[in-house]
Amino acid sequence: MNILLFGGGRMGRILRSLAEESGHTVLDVIDVDNLDALDDLEAADAVLDFSSPAALPSLAAYVERTGSPLCCGTTGYGPEEMKTLRELGRFAPVLYSANYSLGIAVLRKLLAQASQVLLPDFDVEITETHHRKKADAPSGTAKLLADAIDPEKRMPRIEGRGPETGPREEGQIGVSALRGGTVAGEHTVYFFGEDEVFSLHHSAASRRIFAVGALRAAAALSRMPAGFYTLDQVLFGEE
Repeated sequence: MNILLFGGGRMGRILRSLAEESGHTVLDVIDVDNLDALDDLEAADAVLDFSSPAALPSLAAYVERTGSPLCCGTTGYGPEEMKTLRELGRFAPVLYSANYSLGIAVLRKLLAQASQVLLPDFDVEITETHHRKKADAPSGTAKLLADAIDPEKRMPRIEGRGPETGPREEGQIGVSALRGGTVAGEHTVYFFGEDEVFSLHHSAASRRIFAVGALRAAAALSRMPAGFYTLDQVLFGEE
């Protein structure tokens, strides 16, 4: 594939190395300091975006102009930015996922099944740990896991707890974030019941697992028609 990378940070460097090792061609690496380079770029077989929300307007304009498939993993988007991504599905196949790990994809499936059995009798808490330089909190993956448990968003999300939070109320999903060191990503979901605790945990040893999943998803996405897709739809063919 001819790949255009958005984001020249650590994830971008891993993606470039892995893409070239796998025989793909990296057309260019776009970041906030060279967005004007997009003006002369033709369509790519796939665009891999792990940049920042600030780059979205330029990214969206390029995808709309060229129809290039977009595999987006940037976190920290608000509702309006997510709306922009969904609307891009009119022009190209677009996939958004806060986490491209295959293990996280399986974890989401397990959580959806567990919640059908355990809720509303169990309290739910999610903890996530990432490296000291991660800007957003809680992580996009933690939000993804909360959505797997409560896709209709009927349960209040409590992000962090303090004296002002008060006692835990029924029907909440608690989300706590830790930052430090060089941790690539750890997520644990607890279901606290009467006299029993059930938990599921995923640990990423390096960011390479996200790059592997993103390249696999991009290859599948490049063969799909225009539309807005989830990772499950692209990797597992779900409706």
